[in-house]
Amino acid sequence: MDKKKSKQQDVLVIGAGASGMMTAITAARRGLSVTVLEHMDKPGKKILATGNGKCNFTNLKMSPRCYYGDHGLVQEILKQFTVEDTLAFFREIGIWPKEKNGYVYPNSGQASSVADALSAEMKRSGVSLVTSCDIRQLCETKYGFEVRTSMGTYCSHNLVFATGLRAAPKSGSDGSMISLIKSFGHRFEPILPALCGFEAEGMEFSKVSGVRTDALLSLYIDGQNCKQERGELQLADYGISGIPVFQVSSPASKALYQKKQAELTINFLPDFSEDMLTQELQRRFSRDAGIQDAAESLRGLLNHKLIPVILKAAGIPVHEHTERISQKQTETLCRQIQTFPVRLKKVRDFSVAQVCTGGIHTEEIHTDTLESRIVPGIYFVGELLDVDGICGGYNLQWAWSSGHVAGSKVGS
Repeated sequence: MDKKKSKQQDVLVIGAGASGMMTAITAARRGLSVTVLEHMDKPGKKILATGNGKCNFTNLKMSPRCYYGDHGLVQEILKQFTVEDTLAFFREIGIWPKEKNGYVYPNSGQASSVADALSAEMKRSGVSLVTSCDIRQLCETKYGFEVRTSMGTYCSHNLVFATGLRAAPKSGSDGSMISLIKSFGHRFEPILPALCGFEAEGMEFSKVSGVRTDALLSLYIDGQNCKQERGELQLADYGISGIPVFQVSSPASKALYQKKQAELTINFLPDFSEDMLTQELQRRFSRDAGIQDAAESLRGLLNHKLIPVILKAAGIPVHEHTERISQKQTETLCRQIQTFPVRLKKVRDFSVAQVCTGGIHTEEIHTDTLESRIVPGIYFVGELLDVDGICGGYNLQWAWSSGHVAGSKVGS
């Protein structure tokens, strides 16, 4: 397309990620003329990284409680485009779903299938896609909006922002539209990394780096227990990561931003009650008396890298003879195994975050249409809104649902 002013469109979508493509397809199927502007060289780049490249695109266990933010808004949007609607839509465009424990993936096992299917459906629906397109200026006109870009000037009656925030900037969400959106009068809740790990202290992380182990995490903010999550914990030289950490990352990230104390206690043996574990430790120490030391006695119970670190925290020398370990030391060791305290220092940066917490104040948005209450004709979808989900396909479901709602209502 040359760099002249385009003809007036019904809908201009800025951003060709998950929510942007869904918005465009839905609006075009209603017979509206739709153009999508994307500053990357092709659409759907962020989709390619989801689900470790397998694209967990929704979850059968859906509830507003799986999201942080305005639960009323989440409920309204998910009601208008449900998980069942999502599955039907993707079957229609060629993506056959495969479910495992509620998690839904494309049967191909490839995230590229989802991105390609959406791109093809945009083309079938008559959507015009402009890639490698940088936004330079945007203004209101008496007919709608005029957007000046590196690829020309585009005019539209309605404008949909689907640009994401700052998570994974290499995939396109670089925050470049935030200041422009603010210029229209919209306010943002603080934008922070989420679904990512944390730098932490309280454990000799250099000695346990690379450990992956099942664990139950309890998040404490200013001493108050606010959330528990279980899953595969990953320990790294900088601190902690893994699915259970991701699941508590949104409130933990906000707490650190607010200068509150955020601490996790780690239960490395969540299938044991306190009494069961104490008895098991006593049994091992008695069995190995005069034969093995403390570290050797714990083999097969804990990851070998964890053993010396936990023993040290419990005040027990690694090579202590088991017959010398007192009842009090055993009880202390039990507590260290099941409530090991780790203090969160800093959330990791946007480059490794899967999503952001924070976004546009939802009270500035019409909950049934996602249209701006401040500037009629402007809509916001996906991660831009102050809504973020836990791991498991919830953020993509929010993208599909919010995109479909905006695409259904825009221009009405």
